[in-house]
Amino acid sequence: MTSPEPRTDQFTYVGYDIDPDRGLITCTYSTGDHAFSETYEFGPEGQWDSPSVASAARILFLLAGVSYYKTTAAPVINLGATTSTVDERDFLKRYYFHGLGEFAYRNDLDLSGLTVIGPDSPTPAAVNYQPKPGLPLIPFGGGIDSIVTVAGLCAEPIDAALCIVHPPGDRFAAIEDAAAVTGLPVVRIARSIDPLVRRSSELGFLNGHVPITAVITGAAVVAAVLAGRDAVVLSNEWSASVPTLLHKGQPINHQWSKGIEFEQTFAHFVAGSLGPHLSVFSYLRPRTELWVSQQFAQLDQFHDTFRSCNRSFNQDPTQRLDEWCGQCDKCCFIDLILSPFMSAASLQKVFDGHEPLEQRELESSFGALLGLSVDAKPFECVGDIDECRAALALAADRDDRKDNQLLNALLEKLGPEHVASPVQAASLLKPAGPHYIPDRYAPPDLLVRTH
Repeated sequence: MTSPEPRTDQFTYVGYDIDPDRGLITCTYSTGDHAFSETYEFGPEGQWDSPSVASAARILFLLAGVSYYKTTAAPVINLGATTSTVDERDFLKRYYFHGLGEFAYRNDLDLSGLTVIGPDSPTPAAVNYQPKPGLPLIPFGGGIDSIVTVAGLCAEPIDAALCIVHPPGDRFAAIEDAAAVTGLPVVRIARSIDPLVRRSSELGFLNGHVPITAVITGAAVVAAVLAGRDAVVLSNEWSASVPTLLHKGQPINHQWSKGIEFEQTFAHFVAGSLGPHLSVFSYLRPRTELWVSQQFAQLDQFHDTFRSCNRSFNQDPTQRLDEWCGQCDKCCFIDLILSPFMSAASLQKVFDGHEPLEQRELESSFGALLGLSVDAKPFECVGDIDECRAALALAADRDDRKDNQLLNALLEKLGPEHVASPVQAASLLKPAGPHYIPDRYAPPDLLVRTH
């Protein structure tokens, strides 16, 4: 392993290329002595000659650079020949600063002085994108959130499609199995990252978490525009906006690109590029994970296929599991949040005999979710502490969980003053915050605007 490469002065956006014959977008960047290219293969179908597609490709190009910026975390981002407005550069600075908050925290970096420079475009160069109404595209990950979005959005007949991003020639069974149950058509995007980033240790690159949800959303925008669709419908719930921790007064959020700040600012960015007719929003934005779990528990057709375990998404197929590991923080959270609404027998079946709540040795992992640990909650896509405490109280009150040793031990450690009351738990089943769902897609209980 080599020592970390010095932080170079600039990270440069070299350019992007659109190949309509292959349905391919190639994004190129450089930093220090290295150049990087990332490709997205959409297929040749669609309106590749449309100015709207070129504008959407530019959005993807601007978002995707984050995976390569992190190699040296240069203090200046140079957009090269790509023109931008002041608002767009402000958006990118916020995107890099907050989206790489966990990366900066773990690498002991201060990105507050980050500067974004490039040729100025005094006014947004928005194209007049005119989509077909009622054609939403749903990025789909195979977990409870995106499944509940599909079930809610498609409760009435609608011409929806799923969007799945995967490596070329490879698919994640954890996504594909649940996608098949939906019965919806699938729009596929093959994303190929530059192989240099897999050599980070060898080349001395910095490494860490990037806001991958934002990059996938950018790719979904391109796919939607190619097909003339009017919405990219995300599945990010209320608690995704809650910081993982505070560091020197600054909130650090593992899920920032799933939070409301990104949703709002990115939607504004898209409108400035494509006009007002493509909606990008989260269908679950005002919902808690507790509510999502309650809804998912009723969708038993998915109970044998859904998976959110980290090990199911390993980039190395030889290290990938086709079942829940029953050990990771994500397994612990999903088990806890579903335990009030699904029977113990059902969840034991889901985890194939390795249910986390049946493993006393995982007490510290659950303690972190419940705020019992001196450490921060896990850097994972998990719910808020209050949601977890409510789930604990509700699960412990079930007849089939009353004798669960781990639940009872956690209740005792938490203490009665911190255990959610029935009223507190019930409040988390109601809308918890604002949303940006357009009326044409809003469920009936959210048609009275909350913002």
